[in-house]
Amino acid sequence: MTDKSILTLESEAGFKALFEYATVGILVISSNGRIELSNPCIERLFGYSKAELTGQPVEILIPEAFRKNHVHHRQGYFTRPKARPMGYGLNLFARRKDGFEFPVEISLGHYQLDNEQLAVAFVTDVTESKRSKEELEAKVVERTLELTQSLEREKELNEMKSRFVAMASHEFRTPLSAILSSLTLIDTYSKTENEEKRKRHIDRVRSSVKNLTIILDDFLSLDKVEQGKIEVVAETFDLDAFAEDIIEELNGMLKKDQQIEFTYLGEKDIFQDKKILRNVFLNLLSNAIKYSETATTVHFSISIINKSVTIQVQDEGIGIPEEEQKNLFTKFYRAKNATNIQGTGLGLNIVKRYLELLGGNISFISKPNLGTTFIIEFPQIIAYENYTTDRRQ
Repeated sequence: MTDKSILTLESEAGFKALFEYATVGILVISSNGRIELSNPCIERLFGYSKAELTGQPVEILIPEAFRKNHVHHRQGYFTRPKARPMGYGLNLFARRKDGFEFPVEISLGHYQLDNEQLAVAFVTDVTESKRSKEELEAKVVERTLELTQSLEREKELNEMKSRFVAMASHEFRTPLSAILSSLTLIDTYSKTENEEKRKRHIDRVRSSVKNLTIILDDFLSLDKVEQGKIEVVAETFDLDAFAEDIIEELNGMLKKDQQIEFTYLGEKDIFQDKKILRNVFLNLLSNAIKYSETATTVHFSISIINKSVTIQVQDEGIGIPEEEQKNLFTKFYRAKNATNIQGTGLGLNIVKRYLELLGGNISFISKPNLGTTFIIEFPQIIAYENYTTDRRQ
């Protein structure tokens, strides 16, 4: 491009004002790819002075990896020039004088001056908008995940409600029906000779009320665990004597000729939450009794080795079908072979969560019709951060 042409170009007041005050970078490029004019915004954007840019190939502003291809694109543009965005749908990058590369958006225009084709490139640094877009996309992903999790929780809650209604309608109806029928029959046994029958129905009422109490206790325990309201209160106590007391408490629940065989190995004293362990022991042992037939043995063993407590409760009962074992600790879940035995399907879920509070875990081994063994492990001395020594706190 001749000096006269450049002078003519610069002398146009409107064009000069555009160059001086535009907030986007503007380049005028000749058909041979040389930079003829650059505005102050371009100079600030790329770190070059006007003198350093004038006459240089435009590829000086393009990352080295893309320069060769850009020459072909530039030549193609001058063959069929038209106003359009450059690199539509692509991520474009430019290169500063110091070698730093940054994202840009470029729009192209063209015009003719003194029979020479010129291209005008409008260059915008989109670093901030790209960063904002990425942050927005990250927030959208995060929010989508939160919504998905929220929908999953809502779905789980609805399923839980459905299971609860189905379970409650069955588990409450059975003892309530027993209570109602027994009370009705008691009224008819007014004579002395009917005392034994009357006593049998009174015992039946007591048993049904106890079953209702167990069901309600499960619901209350689950609610407390769900809301994080269970407070671990550690104290030192004799685990051997504690287990003996639990066994004595359960003797009244044993079926005909059933027995609990208990063994203990290791130190006696532990520092744990007595109330939580009582609930855990009662649940596992009562299940072993409940899911076993008459004249069977429940094997109950405790050992303390290297400051770790291991407890096994083994029954000779119905066992758990292999295909259903993965669901055993799910809330309200009951195996198909247990549907005719009273229960809420909450006990093992609560036990698992109780043990997690104590820094422990639970596992099991089961074979259908051969029985189930539950193994629980927890530290002899609970970690300091897991407990308080005052239940009133």
